[in-house]
Amino acid sequence: MKGDCFTNREQKDMSNLHTHDNKRSSFSGKLGYVLSAAGASVGLGNIWRFPYLAAKYGGGIFLLIYILLALTFGYTMIMAESALGRMTRKSPVGAFQAFGKAGWLSAGGWINAIIPVLIVPYYSVIGGWVIKYLIEYIRGNGKMLAADGYFSEFISDGVSTELCFILFCLFTLTIIYAGVRNGIERVSKFMMPILIVLSVLIAVYSVTRPGAMEGVKYFLVPNVKNFSWMTVVAAMGQMFYSLSIAMGILITFGSYMKKETSLEDSTRNVEVFDTAIAIMAGLMIIPAVFSFSGGDPDTLQAGPALMFITIPKVFENMGFGTVVGILFFLLVLFAAVTSSIALTESAVSTFEDELGWSRRRATVLVGVIMIALGSLSSLGYGPLVGIKIIGMQFLDFFDFLTNSVMMPIAAMLTSLFVSRIVGMKRMEEEIMHGESTFRRKKIFIVMIKYLCPVFALIILISSVANAFGWIAM
Repeated sequence: MKGDCFTNREQKDMSNLHTHDNKRSSFSGKLGYVLSAAGASVGLGNIWRFPYLAAKYGGGIFLLIYILLALTFGYTMIMAESALGRMTRKSPVGAFQAFGKAGWLSAGGWINAIIPVLIVPYYSVIGGWVIKYLIEYIRGNGKMLAADGYFSEFISDGVSTELCFILFCLFTLTIIYAGVRNGIERVSKFMMPILIVLSVLIAVYSVTRPGAMEGVKYFLVPNVKNFSWMTVVAAMGQMFYSLSIAMGILITFGSYMKKETSLEDSTRNVEVFDTAIAIMAGLMIIPAVFSFSGGDPDTLQAGPALMFITIPKVFENMGFGTVVGILFFLLVLFAAVTSSIALTESAVSTFEDELGWSRRRATVLVGVIMIALGSLSSLGYGPLVGIKIIGMQFLDFFDFLTNSVMMPIAAMLTSLFVSRIVGMKRMEEEIMHGESTFRRKKIFIVMIKYLCPVFALIILISSVANAFGWIAM
């Protein structure tokens, strides 16, 4: 399976791909790629998932392990997927097929392609919830949002949730229809700087609340006593989710990257961007909740409910609660939109490449799928509440299927495909294009050949076992 020289068929396939490079959309340069890829990574997972996992699994020690994993596992997978996309100039399915026969490993391309199609519908439902909360804060109804039972009443009302969900979908699809530079890149360049400013403002507000410094200390200072094996597993899972690994996004965005753009520098910038926003999210939420709860970290372990139930209560009990609520949910909306754009673009790109469709036609099809599957999740807590799949409501099932099952499998197949089919020599040539050094070459080779498949397998087993109650996470 290994080999560093192209076969005649592979040479022909690759030649055909590159003759069409001039027809493929591209980012304007490094900044466009970095902000778009960072926008893909910075999403709801950073804003609410990272803080509650950090609180649950040891605070500072979780943060330290997460950063180490991001610099090794995360770095390697971003590099591998981006290089694979740029090398082939194709979305996931085409990228995996560009090297001739790869046997069962070629399934990785299809799994990478299907994941965004399944994620973006339910992700858009949550985006719709964010729109609802932002509107209510703007209307001055923060006290209503903080009331007991409000969130449950809202998501059980099929009409309101469906309208907000459709609004979020239409906004995303409009950006995608505009194209790579005029849509994705332009919106990312606008939203990401604002997202950074908002996160800094809210973090400064949060850490200056009475009693908040205990939360800052818990989050930033590693305490070995808080370490457990589940700290490592949870950090791996979050890093996986947060960096948009194995979603087809990085392969697709890599295919839009110009050859002269440095892969290693761009990857480092995405790492820094994503990790910085995750840390800012922790500083926004953990100190504020510590202040609100009198230092009880259990208050933070509400999972998804943290953002829609706990946080509004925290804001209501603070000064300037309405203003902070508006800024916070505006930030969350921007994060949700940039990730939704990336997921949708990956799906649209696959239909364009594999079916030879125009962007308009592919966008319409993805829009229909988004509305159809998303409506199941949107109505799953209301009119369809009685319908469950393996004991889960639609949104929870799609989340479990993609994040706990398909993404770890896709990561395993991608790392094996890169190391066994593409080969280290080809990868190094792509990464080194126009560069004088490959600074983290040894880390990349060891991770992609040996550790990445093992880490992905650990995430798969632990996530599935946790979902079925075999282990507690």
